[in-house]
Amino acid sequence: MKNYLRIFAPGPAKPDRHAPTASGPMNGPSTPAHHTQPARSSAFEAWGRMVYRRRRVVLLIAVLFAVVGGVWGTSIFAKVQTAGGFDAPGSQSQTEAALATKAFGRDAGDVVVLYSSRTLTATAPAFRSAVTGSLAALPHSKVESYATYWSTGSRQFVSGSGHQTYAVIELAGASDDARQASYDAIKSELSAPGVRAQVGGVVPTDEVINQQATANIGRAEGLSFPVLLILLLVIFGGLVAASLPLAIGVLGILGSFTALRLLTIVTGVSVFSLNITTILGLGLGIDYGLFLVTRFREELHKRDSVEDAVARTVATAGRTVLVSGVTVALVLASLMLFPETILRSIGYGGVATVLVDMVAALTVLPALLAVLGPKVNALRIRRSAARPPAAEGSGGWYKLAHSVMRRPVLYAVPIVVILLGLGAPFLHVVWGGVDATALPASAAPRIVTQALNNDFPGNPTAPIEAIVQFPGPIASSPARTAELASYTSRLSHVTGVSSAKLTGARGDIARVDMSYAPGPYTPQARVIAGQVRAVAPPVGARAYIGGQTAGLSDELSSLGRVLPWMALAVVVATFVLLFLAFGSVVLPVQAIVMNVLSLSAMYGVMTWIFQDGHLSGLLGFTPNGTISPTTPILIFAIMFGLSMDYEVFLISRIRERYDATGDNTGAIASGLQRTGGVITSAALLLIIVVGAFSTSSITFIKLIGVAMIVALIVDATLVRVLLVPATMRLLGDASWWAPRPLRRLYARYGIHEDDGQAAAEAGAAHPEPANA
Repeated sequence: MKNYLRIFAPGPAKPDRHAPTASGPMNGPSTPAHHTQPARSSAFEAWGRMVYRRRRVVLLIAVLFAVVGGVWGTSIFAKVQTAGGFDAPGSQSQTEAALATKAFGRDAGDVVVLYSSRTLTATAPAFRSAVTGSLAALPHSKVESYATYWSTGSRQFVSGSGHQTYAVIELAGASDDARQASYDAIKSELSAPGVRAQVGGVVPTDEVINQQATANIGRAEGLSFPVLLILLLVIFGGLVAASLPLAIGVLGILGSFTALRLLTIVTGVSVFSLNITTILGLGLGIDYGLFLVTRFREELHKRDSVEDAVARTVATAGRTVLVSGVTVALVLASLMLFPETILRSIGYGGVATVLVDMVAALTVLPALLAVLGPKVNALRIRRSAARPPAAEGSGGWYKLAHSVMRRPVLYAVPIVVILLGLGAPFLHVVWGGVDATALPASAAPRIVTQALNNDFPGNPTAPIEAIVQFPGPIASSPARTAELASYTSRLSHVTGVSSAKLTGARGDIARVDMSYAPGPYTPQARVIAGQVRAVAPPVGARAYIGGQTAGLSDELSSLGRVLPWMALAVVVATFVLLFLAFGSVVLPVQAIVMNVLSLSAMYGVMTWIFQDGHLSGLLGFTPNGTISPTTPILIFAIMFGLSMDYEVFLISRIRERYDATGDNTGAIASGLQRTGGVITSAALLLIIVVGAFSTSSITFIKLIGVAMIVALIVDATLVRVLLVPATMRLLGDASWWAPRPLRRLYARYGIHEDDGQAAAEAGAAHPEPANA
């Protein structure tokens, strides 16, 4: 037990193959000592042997976990929250909403019914009797109140053509679930004879998004699994080997459901987190499975026994999976720094999902490999599936690597220019919110929202609201009444405000609603909201500005305050982990820069497509000219972690060869030869997973999917296969540099692959190390 726990607890200092010799330069790259160090068992190898010996127990536990995930974890679909979670808790707009609800009750438009007629106008008696009769018949136990043109006399309830009007219904219920139950009871009774009724509002919108998000998961899994199996068959050449990564992917999905179900006990969970964690669970599970199965098949040809092959697989690819999993988990954990529910819930669920995938890859998969042994190559579709890997120094990947080694500048400079050019559209990004426009154009809630924004005057469902709180009752004080009137007048004169009306006063609270011409999520509307907030409140009173536009401003401000801390946490965590994995301070910096370039290209393409509307017809969405500000942050956390997955896998193989030979150029070529096909295959498999989710009818999910596909293509081709080898060639042995104190730290605490086995093996094959 102590052997394989050494990676988690510091031990006494010991000689290390990465540490420099006494005569080595103080600040130079470490000198490999592959021919002087005897082979010894590593913590990872000891873990692999333990799993081999306990393989049946491990598989029994895995089966029990799968049963729990399948029975209890899948109940998450009935427990997720609404599609909200984008608001900034504790912000001015949230305070305004809380005060308004306390004083006047909820007026968020639980249900908005749009009534229209081609022949009748809203002033016609027949139109009035049809609508009012229908609303009056609704059960009072399910409806708290409703407002119409006829109950308020307000012209804002009538469209410019006069042939449309709407009713705003407040549902009974103190919680989202209770209001959903009230809506379920009345939604079939909202039609009116002789006129057309279309239903929108908060509750119907959330219902449609929840239904679509849930349906997307089933459809995506149904689409992706057959394609993934076919691709894995092509990659591995055998059915048994191809099924193993899928098995880990299934465990990952069940683990993500179980993790989210546990989270619902203590905190809210956004419905969007279901889609994101399912992508992570399936995608990472397959990636990790691919890495381990590929390495195990190599080791079967080199080892005397299945136990040795399993142990060596865990010592090499297993170490890579551990470093990658912890890195991805820490990056996703940075989402927990944000107060917004959607980011926090995806952070919690994402971390739990990655850890489930990682644990499954380091326990269940080695146990399966131990049981199968050489039968991992059974049910082959081609004979070459069981052959040893290509000889060192041959193959297309090796030739490509040497081409890059000969002309590193010729490769690096154009790629950097291309990546920066792809990222340029992000410079003019326009931020917006997530509402009914995220739904398909044919969805009734979206039709209602667009009709209200386009056909009715003064943003009837999205006014800028001002809640004014006085030190005492308003009605009993002429001075406060006069101050309130003066404040309302000043608001009406703000540039961009078309009208300001006192819409309620109760006790010491008053509410003023302001209409304006631009859409609620436009930059112009945010400017107006900012100017409204700059207006001095009545003497002795406090004013809180809210509404959708102010809420977006508060969201941007909240995200902006936390974002630098998130970036710092991600950079520091990544740097420390990669240093502990490879003993270099240069490689972590290089990896971070590579990721920034890759993500920049993704952001630019995302803006060009989803904000500017290019390819909207092909991809099947209607652009609204904005990007939700939470989206880049979410995609950053996901893709930064996944990019490190490929970086760690590539550099691990390069480091393994560099330790054995001391030849930097040869190590890069060898590492790319062994990992180039696996990395591109892993990216292709993940693209299939993400691509299936990109068929979602919800624009928010589609955007994340398409952006991830772009990032995966860029990262697995231009960046990892070409740019990383080119920069490592330009850096030379300096890629492995670290100051002497940090080299000692790495020797003591580093996450080592083994304690000399690879070096000893290579020493036998290469008695004289080559010079870089």
